[in-house]
Amino acid sequence: MRVLLVEDEQLQLTRLESEARKVLPAETEFLIYSKPIDALNDETLATVDIAFLDIEMPGINGIQLAKSLKKANPQINIIFVTAYDNYAIEAYRIHASGYLSKPVKSEKIKEEIDALRNPVQLKAKKLIQVKCFGNFEVFANGEPLKFQRSKSKELFAYLVDREGATANINELNAVLWEEDHKSYLRNLISDIQQTLKAVGANDVFVKRHNECCINADKIDCDAYEYRNNNPDAIRAYRGEYMIQYPWAIFSYRYDE
Repeated sequence: MRVLLVEDEQLQLTRLESEARKVLPAETEFLIYSKPIDALNDETLATVDIAFLDIEMPGINGIQLAKSLKKANPQINIIFVTAYDNYAIEAYRIHASGYLSKPVKSEKIKEEIDALRNPVQLKAKKLIQVKCFGNFEVFANGEPLKFQRSKSKELFAYLVDREGATANINELNAVLWEEDHKSYLRNLISDIQQTLKAVGANDVFVKRHNECCINADKIDCDAYEYRNNNPDAIRAYRGEYMIQYPWAIFSYRYDE
């Protein structure tokens, strides 16, 4: 996660940073500026996830800075920090994610972080990324992975849900169909193998005699990160898990 802090008063800036560090993940990267113009000149702002901006600043105020940041990065979350309440309507107009009153306290920062307008996306570390929250989707280096058959994608989803545990042919047949289609499963397995091979991810899928699984260590997955208490994954969950697959409703409950 990349976080921008802009505040022209040094004591307030130091306090904002201190309070933010109390509630943000230890690996958070901070960009800290006391002059708005210096922030605007930072060429990496397009990758900032959250910006905490003072409103009353000389030269370029926080509202103007926010508009510029939004042009460079429409998904950025703007959280205004101010001692005044008369900017609330203007902040609403530019779709700010939050509004903090000075002096800023860590618990208030956490409340705003937990309710971001644009949840922070998990940063990809591996070739294959899997999104389970909402609709199930698979990506290779950020690009959607195209299976030849929709049932192949569902089979892959079920194996992701199994988190590396093997599933035999009878189990897979019962999950995917009410009737016997074991012979067709070979086509689905072949489709998964060929699709992954095409993007250089052969080691993600494991086929053994009469059973198969995924290598859970070879994928980035929001559900796995959630279970590992990754704050970004926890914030990304909105109560929906693989919603296109009826069997997924009986899977692990993330909101319990």
